[in-house]
Amino acid sequence: MKEPPKSLAEVETRIDRVSAKHLFTEGPVWVPEGYLLFSDVPRNLVQKFVPGKGSTIWREKSNGASGHALDPEGNLYSCESRSRRVVRTNMKTGAQETLAERYEGKRFNAPNDICVRKDHNIYFTDPAFGQQSDTRELDFYGIYRISPKNELSLVAKSAGRPNGITLSPNGRLLYVSNSDERSILVFDVDKAGVATNERIFVSGITGPPDGIRTDEKGNVYVACEDISIYSSQGRLLKSIKTPEPPHNLAFGDSDLMTLYITGYTSVYRVRLPIKGATY
Repeated sequence: MKEPPKSLAEVETRIDRVSAKHLFTEGPVWVPEGYLLFSDVPRNLVQKFVPGKGSTIWREKSNGASGHALDPEGNLYSCESRSRRVVRTNMKTGAQETLAERYEGKRFNAPNDICVRKDHNIYFTDPAFGQQSDTRELDFYGIYRISPKNELSLVAKSAGRPNGITLSPNGRLLYVSNSDERSILVFDVDKAGVATNERIFVSGITGPPDGIRTDEKGNVYVACEDISIYSSQGRLLKSIKTPEPPHNLAFGDSDLMTLYITGYTSVYRVRLPIKGATY
């Protein structure tokens, strides 16, 4: 890979395709040991991409795993859309445990995306797309929090379907994309991890917004019709055109200055002049 450009304005860019021949890629997460995990949801797989070596199957029978995140200890958190639960995997032993699968006795719709704050507060979205809507037990789409004590609480009910979710670099803001309303919501997060004061961060997004990430300066990256980059004040800074509609994204490589992008059939990457946040 080339050295990163000097400013976001210079990212015109060459986008490299690094993995192809998938059906629907989602949920990229960079593992510090030097590889990217991502989901191929229709094939019920989690794939592993190692730079310079390509992709291999990391997990079969993934229960429709979609979004993934890591905690500070390197444990993997996954949203399983088919089993309708959130699970944690010990990356050293492979042991997996269910963290949440019901709210007030009713099964989740289809957990979609997830992020973990440094203090182990967990946040995830629970929309329902396509056939998932036919088996819903809940009459709303939810945004949820799991506390460090494994206590589940509802952050917000949503009229539209919440999708991507991420935190600001300092963990004090929670961003959630709403695919139906074409907007990004933002919440304030207190020291305990409680999210309040819901408001619109950006509206009128072109294309349904999906995955979102932040960089070390607090800029917000949205997978929509393309990759749209907003300042922490909600001003559009840059759009990065992608060969196919993007679904999700994650910062990676040892310096966290490569943006990995999942599309329909392929995974792409582009070098940036700024490091990503670790959420």
